Amino acid sequence: MHKAKQNSMKQKHNVTVEGLGIEISTGTLAGLASGAVTIRSGETELFVSATAASALRPGQDFFPLTVDYREKFSAGGKFPGGYFKREGKPSEKEILTSRLCDRPLRPLFPKGFMNEVQVIGLLLATDTVNEPDILMVNAASAATLISDIPWNGPVGCVRVGQIDGEFVTNPTHDEMLDSDLDLIYVGSETEMLMIEGSAEFISDERFYEALEYGQKAIQPLIAAQRELAKLAGKEKKDFPLVLTPVEVTEFCEAHAAEKVKEALNHDSYTERKLAIEAIAKETTTALEAKLGADNVDGNDVARAFDEIQEKLYRQNILDTGKRVDGRGAADLRTISCDSGVLPRVHGSAVFNRGETQALVISTLGTSRDTQDIDGLTGGATSKSFILHYNFPPFSTGEAGRFGFTGRREIGHGALAERSLLPILPPEDEFPYAIRVVSEVMSSNGSTSMASICGGCLSLMDAGVPISAPCAGISTGLVTEKDADGKITKHVILTDILGAEDHFGDMDFKIAGTPEGITGFQLDLKITGLPFDITLEAIKQNREARMKIIAIMAEHMPESRKDLREHAPRIHTIKIDPDKIGALIGPGGKNIRRITEVSGAQVDIDDEGKVLVFANNKEAMDRAIQEVDACTAEIEVGKTYRGIVRGVKDFGAFVECLPGKEGLVHISELADFRVNKTEDICKLGDEMVVKCIGVEKGKVRLSRKAALEEAKEAAEDEAPAAKESAE
Repeated sequence: MHKAKQNSMKQKHNVTVEGLGIEISTGTLAGLASGAVTIRSGETELFVSATAASALRPGQDFFPLTVDYREKFSAGGKFPGGYFKREGKPSEKEILTSRLCDRPLRPLFPKGFMNEVQVIGLLLATDTVNEPDILMVNAASAATLISDIPWNGPVGCVRVGQIDGEFVTNPTHDEMLDSDLDLIYVGSETEMLMIEGSAEFISDERFYEALEYGQKAIQPLIAAQRELAKLAGKEKKDFPLVLTPVEVTEFCEAHAAEKVKEALNHDSYTERKLAIEAIAKETTTALEAKLGADNVDGNDVARAFDEIQEKLYRQNILDTGKRVDGRGAADLRTISCDSGVLPRVHGSAVFNRGETQALVISTLGTSRDTQDIDGLTGGATSKSFILHYNFPPFSTGEAGRFGFTGRREIGHGALAERSLLPILPPEDEFPYAIRVVSEVMSSNGSTSMASICGGCLSLMDAGVPISAPCAGISTGLVTEKDADGKITKHVILTDILGAEDHFGDMDFKIAGTPEGITGFQLDLKITGLPFDITLEAIKQNREARMKIIAIMAEHMPESRKDLREHAPRIHTIKIDPDKIGALIGPGGKNIRRITEVSGAQVDIDDEGKVLVFANNKEAMDRAIQEVDACTAEIEVGKTYRGIVRGVKDFGAFVECLPGKEGLVHISELADFRVNKTEDICKLGDEMVVKCIGVEKGKVRLSRKAALEEAKEAAEDEAPAAKESAE
């Protein structure tokens, strides 16, 4: 018997990552791209290209890096859905993977490099075991490294799990089911560049150990990319860098630096913004008067003002430890919160931190509201907890495109969602689908963390029995470096403003409870974060989180005991799996009838768990009664009010319970001789009967016995009634 050949797209140049079972190859596909590779783990394979535009766009004043990862259904041997049978707009997973790749690549491009760069990844094959997101980051790094595009890489990326207290590198989907950590770690040979993930209440100390583990785990990936670059790397091109002309920088500093410094003392973000815009306009006019309007590029002036603000922001913090709003490095902004702010909704809260404000709404639903997931590459196929984050333009005092969900919104929503997920109760204890929507009302830094805090309060207001309160906060960083690029001085900032994020070096978000960390995300503008600074930031972040949790607890110490008036009610009934068919009925007859008569919804799983959903007590009680009736058995000695379903010469068949009937023999129809069954009853008549026996599944009923029982009960009541009257 011939052994099946393992298919693999081998290219001209191949390298293997030691110990990780990953192969990277290049040299055959996409020869016109600046750089292109395929990467493979198991039977999951991706193609990734990196290409730079040969010329700048007219008026280009920013670096247009586009990372686009796409999953083709053909990779999993499937047809795409939809009438046209063609993949359309990217899914949330594709967008999140693209963001995961973009963030560590971006800071490693040279300052002033503004030629458009496109990094495109295509999933070619998936084994539904090995997750492609990690492969995408490594392949993007390899493709950019071997290209002619100037870039200070490579980077390595691994997923770190923790199973039974032991760290695991790149766990499979099945292994992740047993992991209490999902850490995506990206770094260079010496330092951390980006992290993202979630955990089930991991301690600060263990979290730091996981980061150290990740740094060691990426080294074979970096070594393999270096080897591939030696085999097939192109010589880097000299691209023109877009830098601010010296004369413009010097003029703006001389004319405006002191004015900008004064403007930064304004208390509000809006006041600072308007003041600096006015100074910039005045400076532009003065520069045009000196050099001539045709010789002044507005983009140059904008860059010069950005550089002035960056220098002033950073130098003030490094020299004095004080920030533009007067806070110390580790100080939080003023925090306030409120809950139950909206009528009719199931849960609501407003969380304020300085000028950042999030209005968060929670909605409880049934199992029918669970969101389906494509599951092309493996993993979960549905989820019952969803968090959506919205960032309208008015939140920054601007007018802009509205109603469009951008990649940033999807990314921030995903971070908040995975941070709150660990505090939710198990579905068997609280069987609701939950949707949380964060509407950012005002933004001046750390809106995703405000969404976590507000989301926690909103869930508590909805009556969700969370395991512990959860809060999130972001820490920033300002550094000073020597001529060799080594950090000589640094200040870590708690609860950063939007400007401190823009002009600073780091945005390190951590969310968690008193028991441990639940979510995290690190983005850098510098080319690496030393581990000693990382440890300092983790400790400073925890101190701030605990302060926020204490403030939230003062407002709402625990979840509401009862659901809001308009929230759906859910009752769980456990039945014998053998009775599922009886409850459903022929063609779903019984379920439809229960829904019609009660107004409630009924869901049944294969293990006999019945969930009853209702909007009021009456509907719930009626539905429970009907479920009990459908799943009950006719018992000897019990009396029932049934319906005559069949009339025969020898007696009548009476349905005592839904779908369950027995025979009333003609001799048991009355306490006298009955000649014809039709003399006593006809089809559809109600009949009170008593079960007098069950033999080999056949139920014997008696109308005569039921009548006698009723007569005896009446006789017993009569003396009591007479005595009471006397």
